[in-house]
Amino acid sequence: MEKKISSRVEQLLFLLKQNDKLHLRDAAKFLQVSEMTIRRDLNNSAGKISLLGGYLVDNAKQNYENNYFIAEHQNRNVAEKMHVGKLAARLIKNGDVVFFDCGSTIPFIASQIDNSINFTALCCSLNTFVVLQDKPNCELILCGGNYSRHNSSFTPIHLTSEVDHICTTKAFISAAGVDLLQGVTCFNFNEAKLKTKAISKTKQRILVFDHSKINQVHQSYIADLNQFDLLISDQPLPPEFGDNIPSLVY
Repeated sequence: MEKKISSRVEQLLFLLKQNDKLHLRDAAKFLQVSEMTIRRDLNNSAGKISLLGGYLVDNAKQNYENNYFIAEHQNRNVAEKMHVGKLAARLIKNGDVVFFDCGSTIPFIASQIDNSINFTALCCSLNTFVVLQDKPNCELILCGGNYSRHNSSFTPIHLTSEVDHICTTKAFISAAGVDLLQGVTCFNFNEAKLKTKAISKTKQRILVFDHSKINQVHQSYIADLNQFDLLISDQPLPPEFGDNIPSLVY
C-alpha cells in the first residue's frame, strides 16, 4: 500500500513540474483513483504537495525560521475552509474591487467565485494568484515586493505599494488568532502591516477564519474585532464573546 501511495505522489510531482498547478479532479482522473484517495495521499506526501482551492501545487523543500509554514496549514480543516470560502465568495459582486489577503483560507474563497462575475482582484499571495488567474472576468493585480516562501506572499520593499494606491470595495483578511481581549493576530510582523494597510483602504472589512483560530493569540497584532464590518467562520463564536461584535456569518 505504501509503495502505491509513494508511486502516486511521485507521478503527481512529475505532473506539477510540467504545470504550475493541477486540478484535483484531473489528478484523480489521471491516476484512475477517487479524489478522496488523492486527499489521503497528500497526508502522506511529507508536505511535498498541497491542495489550494481545489488545485494541487508543488511545495519546494525549505527550512524556514518563521513559526508559520503555509504548507503545514493549508491541508488542515479543509472542509471548514471550503465552507468559509463559499460564504465569502458569495459576497463578491459585479464591479467589486477586492483585496485578497495571504493565508491558507483565502484560496478557498478565490476558487468558489462565480466565473460570470466581473471584478478586480488585488492580491498579495502567489497561491491565490494561481487560482484567480483562471477567472475569465477577473482583472488581476499582484502586489509586488519581497517574496516569502514560508507563506507564499509578497511584502513591499518600498514605502508604498499597490495597496496604498487602490481603494477596494471589500477586503478579505485572514488571521491565525481571534481573541476577544487581544484581538486579531497573525505570526508575521510584515504580514500584519500589509493587512492593516488593506483594512485602512477598503470600504468593507471582512475577517475570515475557521474555528481552530478562536481564542488563539499570536505575536503580530492586526486589529480589534470591532474594526471589522463582518466576520465569516464555520462555527459561531463562544458565548463569552457576547453580542458586541460585528455581524457573524457561519
